[in-house]
Amino acid sequence: MADRRLFNGKTMALLPPFIRASRTATSWRARNAAPHPVAGLPADDEVLLDVPDDRLGPALVAAGRGAYQAAAALLAGTRERAEWEYRDRYVTRLASFAGSRPEWFEEWRAAAPRDPGVLLVAAQLAVDRAWQSPARAELLREVSPLITAAAQSDVRDPVPWRIALDHARGAGAGHKYFEELWAAAVRRAPHHYGCHVAAKRYLAESWHGSHRECFDFADRAAQDAPAGSLVQALPVRAAFAYLTDGCGPEVPRERLEAAADRACALSARFPGSDPWPAEIRNLLTYVLVRLGRREEALVQLRLIGPYATSFPWGRLSDDPLGHFLAVRDAVLSGLPGQPPSRPGNGHGEHAYPGDH
Repeated sequence: MADRRLFNGKTMALLPPFIRASRTATSWRARNAAPHPVAGLPADDEVLLDVPDDRLGPALVAAGRGAYQAAAALLAGTRERAEWEYRDRYVTRLASFAGSRPEWFEEWRAAAPRDPGVLLVAAQLAVDRAWQSPARAELLREVSPLITAAAQSDVRDPVPWRIALDHARGAGAGHKYFEELWAAAVRRAPHHYGCHVAAKRYLAESWHGSHRECFDFADRAAQDAPAGSLVQALPVRAAFAYLTDGCGPEVPRERLEAAADRACALSARFPGSDPWPAEIRNLLTYVLVRLGRREEALVQLRLIGPYATSFPWGRLSDDPLGHFLAVRDAVLSGLPGQPPSRPGNGHGEHAYPGDH
């Protein structure tokens, strides 16, 4: 069974880095753009990238000072309360931070080497480092025991299986093995968003251009998930992949519209100016703009407030914050909001190891 024979091959790296509080310069956007108070939007210089929520923020600040205890308590709490979506997001961000500031994590690892939080961050961090190395394939093979250790540290936790699913994608694993991993993941959390995103990526890699199959998977998952589950956003991710790919048979317009409608309903369930649903709202804004639904895109921009996210804009530009602000300007001015983008990896995303 897949539970016992983890994992071979490549895997994913990390979500966007720690917070960047001001936009970088961009050659294709007016440098003297005015604030937008009339539209109910924050000024450009008030928009932040990849802001952590109120629980993660203090843990990152403490880690920046060299203290690991807040991060350890944060992950322990998510485990005790089975908050798997939060756990997944926090692990990814903590591992990203440890990649540039490792001292606090090494101290934590030395103090509590069998802590499930330590094991999970270690697996994510090792994958990230391996992915960035020229010796990627060899290093990723060495990561497998770390993923196994994380999975065995708490048999309820689906987050190691999210890593395992991406590991299988990177390794080019066959469908049978992937299906075994998928079965193990959904046994633990049937509607875990990260695992569903990993599965959608695998389908995109395996069936390049077969966007209808990816939509089928996304639609089935969303239909089965509770109304407030992040899995409701899976079809709009499939729409983003299709709209930024440019290959394969055409997907009917009504299917793209339905994906956007479903994501709009999900967005409406969360309060405005909240960092938790910010990535989904940023993604939805892109899709709405591409579909010509300007007024609804403006609604999402107001709900986003100051919280821009690297995904999806980092898949379209080396300056994700500048790209977001350019799209925002285009929506406000009534222009077709499609600032220039560069080619991706042929699957609607650049050749980065992961995001979710």
